[in-house]
Amino acid sequence: MPDTDAPTTPGPQEDVVDLLLAQHARIEQLFLLVIGSTGETRRDAFDDLVKLLAAHETAEEEVVHPLARTLPGGSDAMVDDRLDEERQAKETLKTLIAGGVDADGFDVGIILLRDAVLTHARYEERYEFPRLRQHVPADRLRSLATAVRAAEATAPTRPHPSAQTAKGNLAAGPALAVIDRVRDAVRKPSQS
Repeated sequence: MPDTDAPTTPGPQEDVVDLLLAQHARIEQLFLLVIGSTGETRRDAFDDLVKLLAAHETAEEEVVHPLARTLPGGSDAMVDDRLDEERQAKETLKTLIAGGVDADGFDVGIILLRDAVLTHARYEERYEFPRLRQHVPADRLRSLATAVRAAEATAPTRPHPSAQTAKGNLAAGPALAVIDRVRDAVRKPSQS
């Protein structure tokens, strides 16, 4: 079984779909870890999950969804549905973050969030990703993996439901990312 904690580095054949599929698998593993653990392990896993979800969705909103909109055959409705799912998940995630992993209702909330996020991922895998592979040249898909990594590197580390479009992420994302990273740095020592 591959080491999913190891960073996925772009190989000569890795494309944006490969990258996003690997992230979907890591997200699923983190949900299992959050749900199945307690204490500091749960807090750390939840923090990792929040950061991965925030970066992953920002990259999709900046790179993948705008490209998918350009594909033939009703792509706007498909992308609008994915964006609505992402917005709802961000709202739920924001509530879970505010309460913390020890809050009443966290166990139910994290399971509901997991179900929503994994359903969203399956819709992307079934409808959006195959269309990308069908209509976008392989070399462009490989270069998009680099673009997704760049978007993730500057993405906020917390969900921001109001910044959900490429324009919104590009306008507000860098400022939100700085704020989130400062908040993360300030909070980390106090959790020790």
